[in-house]
Amino acid sequence: MSKKVMDKKNRWRNVVVAFRMSPEEAAELNVQVALSGLSKQDYLIKCCLEHEIRVVCGRKVARQMQMYLQEILDELRLSEQKEVQEEILTPLIHVLEILDAESEYAEYGA
Repeated sequence: MSKKVMDKKNRWRNVVVAFRMSPEEAAELNVQVALSGLSKQDYLIKCCLEHEIRVVCGRKVARQMQMYLQEILDELRLSEQKEVQEEILTPLIHVLEILDAESEYAEYGA
C-alpha cells in the first residue's frame, strides 16, 4: 500500500474524480500535461479550478447559491475563531465572482 501524502495545506487528497475520454482526447491531454511540467493530477486540478466557466444564472443556480450561502453563514455563526478559515472564504469568493460576472453581463446586455 502506498504512503499517504498530504498536500501543502496538510489535507488528505482521498477523493477520486474520474471521467472517460476517447483515445485521441487522452493523447492530447498527455501532451498538454507533459508540456506543462506538472503532474497529471496537479494539471487537472489547476484546469478544473482555475479555468473560467461562464455560469448562466437561472432558478436552479440561484437556489444552489442560496443554499451554499446559507451553509457558509451557518458555519460562520458556529465558528468562534476571530480569523475566518480559508476553507470558508473560498466558496464564498466563488459565489461572489459568479454574481459579479452575472451583474456585469446584465448591465452590458451582452
